[in-house]
Amino acid sequence: MPRKDSIHDAVKNALVKDGWTILDDPYRIEYDDADVYADLRVEKSDDGINVKRTLVIEIKGFLHDSPMTDLARALGQYQLYRGYLSEVAPDEELYLAIDEIIYNTQFQRRAFQHIITVYNLALLIVNTDTEEIIQWIS
Repeated sequence: MPRKDSIHDAVKNALVKDGWTILDDPYRIEYDDADVYADLRVEKSDDGINVKRTLVIEIKGFLHDSPMTDLARALGQYQLYRGYLSEVAPDEELYLAIDEIIYNTQFQRRAFQHIITVYNLALLIVNTDTEEIIQWIS
C-alpha cells in the first residue's frame, strides 16, 4: 500500500466539504501486468442520484529540497496514471492536487507553467490550512 502524502487528509477533507464523495482511498489502477495506486477516486452528483463527474486525484506536497525534482516525480506519476486510465477508465479525469502556497510560489514560475502547458496538467489547488478548494485548473 502506498504511503500517504503529508497533505492527503487536508485535500480529502476539502473535497468532502465541497460535496465530493470519496469512492476509493487509495484508488487501485490495474492495467495488464501493472498495478499502481492514485491517491483518491471521487464522485459528485447533481441531485444525489445522477452521477455528474468521477475524478482521480493524485496528491503531492512538494516538500523536498528541490521543487524541480518534486515536479519531475509528480509529472512521471501523473503521466503513468493518465496512460493507464485512458485504457481502464477513459471517462475519469486525473487531477494533481497541490497546496495553494506551492501553487503561488512554484507553479507560477515560467519553467513550471511551461510543463503545465506542454503536458496539459489538470490541477486542483487546495488551501490545506482551511481545507478548502481554491481552484480547479484543467
